[in-house]
Amino acid sequence: MSVTAVPIQPTPRRMIGVLWAGLAVLVIAAIAFAWLGTSAAVAQTGTNEQFLAWNARQPGVQTTASGLQYKVLKEGTGAHPTDTDVALIKYKGTLRDGTVFDQNERAPLPVAQVVPGFSEGLKLMQKGGKYRLWIKPELGYGDRDTGGAIPPNSVLVFDVDLLEFIPMAVLQQMQMQQMMGGQGGGAPGAPAGR
Repeated sequence: MSVTAVPIQPTPRRMIGVLWAGLAVLVIAAIAFAWLGTSAAVAQTGTNEQFLAWNARQPGVQTTASGLQYKVLKEGTGAHPTDTDVALIKYKGTLRDGTVFDQNERAPLPVAQVVPGFSEGLKLMQKGGKYRLWIKPELGYGDRDTGGAIPPNSVLVFDVDLLEFIPMAVLQQMQMQQMMGGQGGGAPGAPAGR
């Protein structure tokens, strides 16, 4: 029995160069993906400063002069609330790890009577807007123990929808009118009873 030998053609040098270049690209991509995955993991489990530094580089995240970080999820329209307003909002508050510590579908909040970072975030918004806020501890509760689900020195993460806002004076006037109406005084402009 005879075996026929089939000669194997040599691989051209150009093809070897292409193979090495492709291998180099794959190694570089693997290192980049590993570094990105590691930086996210370090940011999530690292210090507040590491997390906020990493978060500031994420697409769409903006940082104010005070250090409040926010992302516009949906633009609103019209004017912005001020310290003299009461904002009607829908919100969900979480810690960095996603633990929900508070949420509400319709909460009236005086803009000037919430933690500084939340107040600053509300004043950036417009009616109908939705923002995500990252509030560093110094703009939140700091090192205070709130006695609840928020540990001291926590970064607070809020998703906030600004439903409406009105001046505090108008709200107080409306409340006064309701109280007067509930005491038999009738609504303003209503005919007097006989």
